[in-house]
Amino acid sequence: MTTFLQANWENIIMVNYEIDPEILLPFLPKGVEIDLCEGKAYMSLVGFMFKNTKIFKVPIPYFGNFEEINLRFYVKRIEGTTIKRGVVFINETIPYRIVAWIANKLYKEHYTVVPTKHFIHQIGEKQQVKFDWLLDKKWNHILVETEVASKEITANSLEEFIYEHYYGYTKVNECATEEYHLQHPSWKVCKMLNYNINCDFSSMYGPAFSVLNTTKPTAVFLAKGSSVSVDWKRNRLHMTNERS
Repeated sequence: MTTFLQANWENIIMVNYEIDPEILLPFLPKGVEIDLCEGKAYMSLVGFMFKNTKIFKVPIPYFGNFEEINLRFYVKRIEGTTIKRGVVFINETIPYRIVAWIANKLYKEHYTVVPTKHFIHQIGEKQQVKFDWLLDKKWNHILVETEVASKEITANSLEEFIYEHYYGYTKVNECATEEYHLQHPSWKVCKMLNYNINCDFSSMYGPAFSVLNTTKPTAVFLAKGSSVSVDWKRNRLHMTNERS
C-alpha cells in the first residue's frame, strides 16, 4: 500500500463535547452513521504538533513542522461483519498555505490557513501544552496542564472511544464519500490536572456549532502521540443514489 503522508503527531489535546446528533446530520457523509459512546454523540476540538512531515516519503522543506487545530466528530461504517470507526473533519486549520493547498487539491479536505503558535513547557513532573490560533484579530487557545508520566488507555473508556478511530471520511458532495485509512499505534495518555479553552466556535466553524461556545467539555485528554501514516488509496463509496 502506497503511503501518501507520514508525520509525527505529538502532544495531542482532545477537548470533547457531548452534542445533539441532529446538529451533525448536515455534515454526515453518505454511507456512514454517527458513532455513539454509551448512546451519546461527541465532537472534539483538537490541537497537536505535526512534525517531520513527508509526502510520498519526501520531506517538506521549511514546512514540515507546524501546529494543527481541528474540529471533528465520530462515525462508523458497517461493512459486512466489520465495523470501521472513523472521523469526519468539519475543518482543519494550519499555518502554511502550500500544505493546505496540497491536502485540499489532492484529497478534497477542508483545510484553512490562519496564524498559529504553541507553547510546551515541563517543570518537574508536570507539563503545560498550549496551542494558539489567530482569528478575526483575536487569539484563541487550548491550554492543558498534565502530569508528564503517561499510561495506556483504559479499555472501554471514553478515552478509548475518542482516540481509537482509524478511518477518515470526507463528504465530497451530497452523494459521494471518500474513505481513507490512518495507521498508528495505540497512544498513551497523561493525567489531566487543569485546562483552559478559549475558542469562538461560531466564527471558526460556523453558526451550527455556536452551542459549543456555552457547552462545558465532558472531558479533556492529552496523548503523547506517535508516528502516523495515511494511505494514498481512497475508496469511493458507492451508494444506490450516488451520482458519479
